[in-house]
Amino acid sequence: MVIKVALKSIGKKKQSIHPKPYEIQGHPSTVRDLILAVTEAEVLAYNERAEESELLRNITLTKSEIEDRAQAGRISFGVNNSGKKADLHQAQENALQCFADGIYRIFLDDQPLEVLDAPISVTERSVFTFVRLTMLAGRMW
Repeated sequence: MVIKVALKSIGKKKQSIHPKPYEIQGHPSTVRDLILAVTEAEVLAYNERAEESELLRNITLTKSEIEDRAQAGRISFGVNNSGKKADLHQAQENALQCFADGIYRIFLDDQPLEVLDAPISVTERSVFTFVRLTMLAGRMW
């Protein structure tokens, strides 16, 4: 199934968020199903990049690629130097735990999804937004 996920455009002078088609397996009926499907898609993509990273070790970046990545805050080749592949089961457990702990939030058409087993209705017009929350720096004592 193809869903729309609102993604932040990285490396552009004007930071903005645009919906982008995103391929997942199955048709999610709950928030839990959505998290598991999106995590599976990301793990598969990561593992594919890990396999391709050996081929990419000797590439060069263009000036515009360097500028875009500098705007994002990190200039890299996108290479997985460790060569390790992600474990799907562990990644899915971690994603569910992080959602439960409030590390990130999910919005469906600007409405927050707060309960893992809450039913969701996904249509072609639905847009999902994943927001990772950042803790403020400072002392607790």
